Amino acid sequence: MDARSDPGRHLKEQIDSLGPWFQNMRIGGVETAPEHFLGDYPNFKWQGFRHVIPDDLEGRSVLDIGCNAGFYAMEMKRRNAGRVVGLEPDPRYLEQARFAAKHEGLDIEYLQMSVYDVPKLKERFDLVIFMGVLYHLRHPLLALDLIYEHVAADLMLFQCLQRGDERLPELKENYDFSEWAVFDRPDYPKLFFVEERYASDPTNWFLPNLAAMEAMLRSAGFVIRDHPEREVYLLGRGQRHYAVEPPTFVCG
Repeated sequence: MDARSDPGRHLKEQIDSLGPWFQNMRIGGVETAPEHFLGDYPNFKWQGFRHVIPDDLEGRSVLDIGCNAGFYAMEMKRRNAGRVVGLEPDPRYLEQARFAAKHEGLDIEYLQMSVYDVPKLKERFDLVIFMGVLYHLRHPLLALDLIYEHVAADLMLFQCLQRGDERLPELKENYDFSEWAVFDRPDYPKLFFVEERYASDPTNWFLPNLAAMEAMLRSAGFVIRDHPEREVYLLGRGQRHYAVEPPTFVCG
């Protein structure tokens, strides 16, 4: 019996041909990354914070930035979201996402773009998903500023890898130029720069501690509405820091 006469085998061969997959998803009952080093990822993580997103998104628009194979975009479409757009700069992941959505019969638009391209969309979305991307960026604050300025209308589901101290310090608004000791505090907001690799990944550039992550989000204009589990936030759109200038963008 060849693959053409065995639909399940044919589907698995198609999925394997698109691999390797970073997101383990179930397409027609076939798992895309059953041997993932994190387990059933990202589904097992999703189960811990899915309650912060309404079960029925009532036609609201969703933008998934750095969507990989489209796990979150597909989950939002299954929750009755209206227009769903996924951005992914890697063509291999983009092909996986398009294949998965088509097979599951979900109307999702996928574009080969990075977070730095969001001004080109000229559109704001009710929900922005920005999961597991920030620490891979050379310009993390620029990314947050661009999202705030151009595409975030209301909510953002956000996650970023964190390392270091997990306390939130009480800090003064200002310190004299002669003050040095505050920077030696383990809980002071810090971004750890990775020059070479972390977890064998050369794109893991910046790893914030908890205080830095939350300070960066506030500075960019986001309000923490919920913090359902470590590293995961549901954010609202608030007021950016008074000293932050809106990012300029030249369309190429």
